[in-house]
Amino acid sequence: MTTLPDPDAIKSLVSRLTVEQKIAQVTGFAVTDLFVPGGDAGFQLAPSRLSELRPHGVGHLSLSWYLGRDADGLKSALDGIQQAVREVSPFGMGALVHNEAINGFLHPCAEQFPTAWAQAATWNPALTERIAAGAAADMRRTGVHLAFAPVMDLNRDPRWGRVHETYGEDPELAARFSVAFVRGIQDEDGGASTLAVGKHFLGYGASEGGLNQATTQLGRRALVDDYAEPFRRAIAEAGLYGVMNSYNDIDGLPVAANRWVLTELLREQLGFEGLAVSDYDSVNLLRHVFHTATTPGRAGAQAIAAGLDVELPGDTNYSHLAEEIEAGRLDESLLDQAVTRVLTVKARLGLIPDVRTQRPAQPAGPEPTEAAQVRRTVAAESLVLLQNDGTLPLPPQGLTIAVVGPAADDLRVHFGAYTSVAHDEVPTGMRALKEGRVPGVDPATFVFTDIFQARFPSDDSVFAGITRSLHPDAPTVLDALRDRTDSVIHVPLGSFEDGGPLEAEAVAAAVADADAVVAMVGERTGWVGNNTAGEGQSTAHPRLPGNQEQLLELLGRTGKPLVTVVVSGRPLVLTQAARVSRAVLLAPLLGEAAAEAVADCLLGGINPSGKLPSTFPRDIGQLPLYHGHLFGSGYAHPTGTRHGYNDLSDVTPLYAFGHGLSYSTFDVTFDDTDGPAVEQHRDRIRARFRVTNTSDVAGTAVLQMYARDEDASVVRPVRRLLAFARVPLAGGRSTSLLLEAPVERLFYTLPDGRRGLESGDVTIMGAFASDDIRCAATIVVTGTDRPGTDASLPYDS
Repeated sequence: MTTLPDPDAIKSLVSRLTVEQKIAQVTGFAVTDLFVPGGDAGFQLAPSRLSELRPHGVGHLSLSWYLGRDADGLKSALDGIQQAVREVSPFGMGALVHNEAINGFLHPCAEQFPTAWAQAATWNPALTERIAAGAAADMRRTGVHLAFAPVMDLNRDPRWGRVHETYGEDPELAARFSVAFVRGIQDEDGGASTLAVGKHFLGYGASEGGLNQATTQLGRRALVDDYAEPFRRAIAEAGLYGVMNSYNDIDGLPVAANRWVLTELLREQLGFEGLAVSDYDSVNLLRHVFHTATTPGRAGAQAIAAGLDVELPGDTNYSHLAEEIEAGRLDESLLDQAVTRVLTVKARLGLIPDVRTQRPAQPAGPEPTEAAQVRRTVAAESLVLLQNDGTLPLPPQGLTIAVVGPAADDLRVHFGAYTSVAHDEVPTGMRALKEGRVPGVDPATFVFTDIFQARFPSDDSVFAGITRSLHPDAPTVLDALRDRTDSVIHVPLGSFEDGGPLEAEAVAAAVADADAVVAMVGERTGWVGNNTAGEGQSTAHPRLPGNQEQLLELLGRTGKPLVTVVVSGRPLVLTQAARVSRAVLLAPLLGEAAAEAVADCLLGGINPSGKLPSTFPRDIGQLPLYHGHLFGSGYAHPTGTRHGYNDLSDVTPLYAFGHGLSYSTFDVTFDDTDGPAVEQHRDRIRARFRVTNTSDVAGTAVLQMYARDEDASVVRPVRRLLAFARVPLAGGRSTSLLLEAPVERLFYTLPDGRRGLESGDVTIMGAFASDDIRCAATIVVTGTDRPGTDASLPYDS
């Protein structure tokens, strides 16, 4: 077990710091400020500049992912900087170093994995724990302490471009994956040498209109009961010790300066005891975007008083805190509180020589062969078969397959943001912006975030080359299909961009000799380039861009069996694709493992078992659309008809949360062989199921247990995911399975503001999707209002 630092020792250190030294500990320093001209690359590190730039010390090193090209180079650069940091910092303290890690450690030297949304589609959190453990090993090898991950935001609006970074729409699914990730990064008692920083607290994925960084229009009950649930669980179950604020405002108060969010909810109600850091430049937004502060000092004072311990990436605003203290506008004890939290983490990680903790030896990280196996497993288990009339799987021989679509021979399309591919594209984009080669962007006035929304019309081949240089052995789907069958025709039809209208005759002629057509379509996701999804990339119409919809329409008219593979990290409106296709397969940004997984699935080598972590709408006008909507709202109304859209004949989702077909078929019933199939046993709800593979094809079912509170004084969701499990079964075989969850999973904010559960009827459902309920039973659940107990529980119970 890790021994936590002695609070008295930390208090003593803080008391010996000057105000300027304290401020240094709660601010970041960008390592790129140490670059000077020279060296083979045109620039080189000059750590000696630290004594001039930060004479009072350094708390945190930012932008470390731009150091080195391999693990040794990164470690060497960080070691050199840390030596300079210790020379200028009081007590010889080192700096905290952070990096991104949601798809693996963000650096060209590290193993990369399918993105978070793909991981969630596996409904197998154990894989995410292994991914995080690998990232932690890379962090330890290179001298990085904080992983800025996982992304714990719920998202229910696919117009937002960062869906692929999340674990989807459901509080339970996101909580299970968040807990798994934090456990992989940290050890069981909260982290010995690496720590996770969960983000973004709070409600960031529920931005108005799906616009990045926009206001969040949610009531406190939704924020506390749903959007805070992944954080609540990661704090309670995995010892989450770092949290990053979100960019949005809630009820008119920017989260970066929102005491209710950062102190009352996060610390007092959820029990968080760790370090709260700012997302990059979020304190600056108080002045430049939200206009709640007119000076850097006021912005810094607002943020630190709200409970934001650290400003990143630099010290633009917190560097003025001394002026606020001297003027009596900020109590120095608030600064001391933040510094205490920083030094506690530093001592915990061995960065303060005189205040050491005993840390257990860390296990070695996964070898490249193990990482490759995890990558392949995630890719295989995350493929979601959205529809299929029996056309899939295609026979590997004896059938001529025409492969079309802009994603057929494209490797880059399978990668999202926060991958080494996206990382290496940023310098290319920055050069283009600075050189004036990007239309509509003035090199003299652009700011860094402009890079996310700029269009780069002539650089697609450059970006494709970056991907190929990082993953030289990774095939495209076309390559993988050609490796597996000798009857592939490639016809380069369709474009991600506006490639102009297609001619029906030309499309028909192109596939005339084929027995079946595989259309590889989708959208590009990332930071820089011609992306339609990614950070800063919101979309008014989340659908297949360019002329891909027209391509599918024309292919459908040919009468050839059409299989559509969609490469996307978020739900798209696929109504037209569903109408013209015999089968639709989702490949949710699987990175370098994508092509072989897709090809194997199309040809029957993989039996798909992925399930959707997000709802797919039929029409853009349905948004936001999610399965756990409240009674009286949304599309599912167990107790009667409600108002719908008079211009939609079907108001249900096109593909519901939890949906995903297989080449096998399954059934599930309650199993009462050994007693009641559904019961409350002490503080847990238990359900026993009998799952059967009703086909002769071996496959994996994903059993989902939902609950509906039928009797509450607060409007409840029509269903809430409580538990789930992957169930592999041979053809014709059955197995019994017990799923259970603490009664606390049903807790909500009661009318008096406390958190608990009223006694009453609860319906438990066994399902293979949120719209595929196979069995249901209602039981009486004893809540927290039972005789002899308090009528309700506080939030942090």
